Parts: sequence; structure tokens; C-alpha cells
Amino acid sequence: MKYYNLKDSLEKNDFREATIKGQGKEKGLFFPENIPQLNEEFIQNLHHYSHEEIAYQCMKDFVGDEIPSEILREIVAETVSFEIPLVKINEQISILELFHGPTLAFKDIGARFMSRCLSYFLKDQQKKVTVLVATSGDTGGAVAHGFYKIPQINVVILYPKNRVSPVQEKQLTTLGENISALEVKGSFDDCQNLVKQAFSDEEINGQLFLTSANSINVARWLPQQIYYLIALKQWIQHHNEQPVICVPSGNFGNICAGLLAHFRGLPASHFIAACNANQVIPDYFKTQNYQPQKAVATLSNAMDVGDPSNFVRILELFGHQFEALKNKISAYSIDDDKTMNTITEVHKNYGYVLEPHSAVAFAAMEKYLQENPGQKGFILGTAHPVKFPDAVEKAIHTQIEIPESLNHLMKKEKKTVEINSEFEELRRFLLHKI
Repeated sequence: MKYYNLKDSLEKNDFREATIKGQGKEKGLFFPENIPQLNEEFIQNLHHYSHEEIAYQCMKDFVGDEIPSEILREIVAETVSFEIPLVKINEQISILELFHGPTLAFKDIGARFMSRCLSYFLKDQQKKVTVLVATSGDTGGAVAHGFYKIPQINVVILYPKNRVSPVQEKQLTTLGENISALEVKGSFDDCQNLVKQAFSDEEINGQLFLTSANSINVARWLPQQIYYLIALKQWIQHHNEQPVICVPSGNFGNICAGLLAHFRGLPASHFIAACNANQVIPDYFKTQNYQPQKAVATLSNAMDVGDPSNFVRILELFGHQFEALKNKISAYSIDDDKTMNTITEVHKNYGYVLEPHSAVAFAAMEKYLQENPGQKGFILGTAHPVKFPDAVEKAIHTQIEIPESLNHLMKKEKKTVEINSEFEELRRFLLHKI
């Protein structure tokens, strides 16, 4: 399998090179040269396969012969080594709970897969790799834990000051060792721009071997397909119809992975991109004009993105055909008031506790189902409610119990370096501290 640069299709790499580089020339994202189809019999009989086997079948064609099959089986087994249940909320809407991993967020899956692939690729190298990543909340913790103490790898995480939740901040700032956290005075988009500038800076790249662990990296983006298949495995045991799938969407890597799985044979009647007040994509669906915006802060902070990197991959999947795109995906913008009301109502009516991102998805799904009656589907539950205690406890008037795994973490001391959103400060840190 080769991956080509979406900004320069002549630049092609295998899975190993694409993983190590992170992105191509001119900050272009890598995209698979062909889309391997899943066996129809495999899809129809998912309920007969283990999660590990599903994960292996999902990923093997993308990895090719870059990783021996027995090693890849070990990697995917560790990637999905926790519960991923599909839970019914009401008659129309279920939720795929992706928050049972070590950092209580869906990004554990992509981060675990990528860290293990990178570790395998670097095992015989003398040169250390620096993983440089921007986070709007959950990526940072998942990447920090995925790469913690892995030899030959330093991790530098940039996150927006005062714009991540207390649990999220502790998860990415308390580990130390090979993990550095930079607290940026600015937005997630500022953090992402700094990372992109670092990748195109000749002096930094001359001294450091840089890669990224955002969903721009194929090894972070592609394994997210796995849990759509695991969801379908559970869905087909109780339903005859194809599901509507609603994904909380910020940088659009998650929904892009689901759409890729759909192009490979995963049955789904429709996809919904559930956005918060950062509505660049809902606006695009109305106007066919992609206009990046300055990110605004919301309760669902991991989706506070004004220029989603992965949308270009979605356009590529659909051959840049707007009508085809619009027939398969709807996009809704849900504001903070509606988010809070949804958390309150779902708890009151169904006894289920949503956090802000899954509440945005639930509200968007309800909207779509009202416009298209008779359908059913599931939303993706991307984080545990404990990561957003202020909003959730205010909405349900009940204190959320902190999982035992977090008690120790919350007592740990935060270790960060504060920087402004000027590139020179990041440059100085990378060249002199790493």
C-alpha cells in the first residue's frame, strides 16, 4: 500500500514512511492510493469474530508487509484491549462508548495503535524521534499515555491555556519523563498552526526528526475504522436496518475514518457530522464555500476547531463531488444552550449521562431523525462525563463519581512550559530543550 500527498500526488510513501513523516511536502496529508474492500461475508458475520480479529482484518491491507502479521496482531490486540460497548439510550438512538480506555477517550485507540507502530519502526534506529502534537483536549492525554516511556521517542504536546478540562490537563501534564507539555496562550487553531510551522522549518527539521500524532498521521487516523466495525458487530445482532451514524466532529478525523470504512463495505444509511458553534462545515454544506473561521470556545472544547484538517480527506474520498457528499453526510451546528438542555433531558428521560461532545451528537441525531422519521442509529460517545464535570454536574444536578483510576492522577503536580502563540517561542523550545 502506498500513500500519496494530497498536495503533491507525485510524493508517495509506504505505511512506515508515512507514519514516521506524519505529513508530506507543503504540509499535505497522506491518503491511501487505493481503498481495499472488506469481504462481504466478513461484514455479514462480524458477530462471529473477536474484536482482535476484526481489528486485524481492518488494518492489514493498510500496513501491507511493513509490519509482520504476528507483530500486527499483537499491536491490534493491545489497541482494543478494553470494552467498546454499544449501549441503547432510547428506541431510536444508541451510543458506542469509546471511553473505557486508559485516558477515558476515543483517542486511546488511535494513539495506542500509532505508538506501537512507531516503536516497531524505530527499534533499530539510533536517532530519536520527536512527536509534536497539538491538542484541543483528548488527543494530548491519549498520545502522552500511548508514548509514555517508549524508547527513542520524545513527545511535545501543545494545548490552549484555560481551554481544556481539569482532567484533560492532568492527563497530559503530569507524566514527565519523555513527555513535555506546552501551555499556549491562544486557541487550538493557534496550537495547530505552530505545529504546522515547525514541520516546515528547515533548521528544526535539520536538528530533529519530527513526526505528528494528530489524526493527520495515517497511523492515528486509519485505526479509528476499527470501532465502527465493532459497533456494527453489535448493531446487527439487534437490528435489520442499516444504522444512521452520528459523530461529534471537530478536526473531522473520526468521521473521515467512519466514511472510509463505509467506502470499504461498512453498511450505513447516512452519516451526521455533529458540530458545536464552530460551524465551518455546516456552513459549507449550505453554501458549498469552504471558509475557515477563528475557533470559538464552547463546552465541547475538543471540537473547537475553525479549520478542520481532515476535511480535505473527506473531499478526496468523494472525488470532490459535492452532490455525492451531501447525499451521504449531513452537518448540524449545536450551541451550548442546546448542549446543556440535551444533557439534562437525556438524563431525566432515559437515565443516561452524556458529556458535552456526545450531547452535541445526540441533539444532531434527534434533529436528523425528526426530518427523516422511521430511521435508527447510534452516536459515538467520545469521552467519559467525568472529564467535563462543571457542565455535566450543572446539567444533571448530581455529582459525577470519579473513576478510581483518576483519583491518583488528580493529586499529581502539573508540569508545563507556558508560551505565547508566536512561532519563535516554540522554535526556541524545540532547538534548546529537546
